[in-house]
Amino acid sequence: MPATQKEMKDARLPLGYRDSCADLLIPLNKCRSETYYLPFKCQDERHVYEKCQYDDYVRRMKAADQKKREAADE
Repeated sequence: MPATQKEMKDARLPLGYRDSCADLLIPLNKCRSETYYLPFKCQDERHVYEKCQYDDYVRRMKAADQKKREAADE
């Protein structure tokens, strides 16, 4: 379920990170702050967030390629 604007504001997420994966970044940042940013403590949350970011990137690149093909056909 996507994070609401209020949830993102309460979590103090920068505007650049308020995307479709923000609902995964909020618990990741909470875990990081609770464990003093130890890299091995929040691996599961980090992996899920990075996978979401990658899937979003792939989706945007496919959309851009499709748009280029449509523009070339015209």
